[in-house]
Amino acid sequence: MENIHTLNWLVDLVRNAKSENTEEAKKDAVALVPTSLVESLLHDGASRESSKELKLLGTGIAASPGAAVGIICFSSDSVLDAIDKGEKVVLVCNETSPADEVGMKMAEGIVTIRGGMASHAAVVARGWGIPAVVGLSGLEISDGSMKIGESVLEEGSCISIDGNTGEVFSGEMELRESGKGISELEIILDWADEIRSGFIKIRANADTGEDADRALSFGAEGIGLCRTEHMFMGDRLPLIQRFILADDESEEEKESLNELMIAQRSDLAEVIAAIAPNPVTIRLLDAPLHEFLGSDTPDELLEHNPMLGTRGVRLAIIREQLYRMQTRALIGALVDVKEAGKKPNADIMIPLVSEVKELNLVRSWIEEEIASVEDGLRPSIGTMIETPRAGITAEEIASAADFFSFGTNDLTQLVFGFSRDDIESRVISKYVNEGILSVNPFETLDSQGVGHVIRHAIEKGRKSNPELEIGVCGEHGGDPESIKFFFGVGVNYVSCSPFRVPVARLAAAQAVLSSFN
Repeated sequence: MENIHTLNWLVDLVRNAKSENTEEAKKDAVALVPTSLVESLLHDGASRESSKELKLLGTGIAASPGAAVGIICFSSDSVLDAIDKGEKVVLVCNETSPADEVGMKMAEGIVTIRGGMASHAAVVARGWGIPAVVGLSGLEISDGSMKIGESVLEEGSCISIDGNTGEVFSGEMELRESGKGISELEIILDWADEIRSGFIKIRANADTGEDADRALSFGAEGIGLCRTEHMFMGDRLPLIQRFILADDESEEEKESLNELMIAQRSDLAEVIAAIAPNPVTIRLLDAPLHEFLGSDTPDELLEHNPMLGTRGVRLAIIREQLYRMQTRALIGALVDVKEAGKKPNADIMIPLVSEVKELNLVRSWIEEEIASVEDGLRPSIGTMIETPRAGITAEEIASAADFFSFGTNDLTQLVFGFSRDDIESRVISKYVNEGILSVNPFETLDSQGVGHVIRHAIEKGRKSNPELEIGVCGEHGGDPESIKFFFGVGVNYVSCSPFRVPVARLAAAQAVLSSFN
């Protein structure tokens, strides 16, 4: 159905519930609204009739909802040049990295040949509300043109993409405007908030003050994941590159760390102030080296499987000053926000821990830096549970952690042994079609396998630390079926991309209602 029909249905539903004016009527209305309707109303959509008149080039993974039309550009530089000329653009490339984010943010839509639901392009696009199709197999780019099947399109040709279906078309489709600002939708979400209050909170993944403001506008109750590595994009990228390439304890390292700390303090203060007094969970740097160094990676730093290589806590342990610097930057940011008259509220999260001794060592460094500041600001220190070993040994890890946050993207990758960047378009779609998998586990949590690890970790973690706060910050935090599972196992909050917050608010309320039936 086109949105006009479902919108009329929503208006009637809310009107009838308001006329009854009872709590049961509100609950019944909230239970009836499909989460898919909420998501469709938040984004521009493709007119089905219009798309039928266009040539379908191919279908990839529907990575970020909404529809977009623009001319093809094959690089971020080309995007910026086209934008300067007043063009609307769709970025088409093999894959994206942090170096591409300036151009990505300006594009109407994004298409990549590689990647899946948890790839860089998919995660960033969802965070910014940009339609995206990833894993478009069969697409080849060379010499200023793209070829897919028998179709060849030059850079500058017009294409249309549907991030809800994964379809990519040649030519210009008619777009259907989003239903943002619909009062009946806001009423439903307010009722949903009342229902889930006291049971489960909804936070957002956000890395800038702008992201935080957007998250608040969608109803987020804090930031469950602030990725500090995302603060070093564009003209900031050389700062982190300089640190990574510097010799340990060299003057070059000290200078680069000082520059990083100044930039990080300013950025963190902006995020914390925007969301204050709500909480912000600051994840310390988790930078896969290949994403930040790209083709300039020296031979001694090249890794065959960089997502499982020198990143997260591992990079911190071999470069001790990294997390010390970030802690100093965070404490400075908290002081700045407090002096500005706001109430800062931030926690520190250590990524990719697999062994409690890793956490103990790094926590000791962080605590030393915190203790050196005489202002009484004492952020909690927790960890991401994203490796199977962390889940299995959660009882030990909880003894050194104030909170857990499940990074379900990496946890799914490691429990299955699926590469989250390589396998979705070629293997998982076939597995779903053949009935081997019922759903893509990067979209909806695998409750039997990955869910078993999560359930075990929560049970054992709270056995060791009964006050342990539990969150979820992977993209499953915005998936309705996954949210139902998380509520059932005792998660305190889920965190997702800002544009998925309204969906999560409704899904969480529906999970609460179903638990009482």
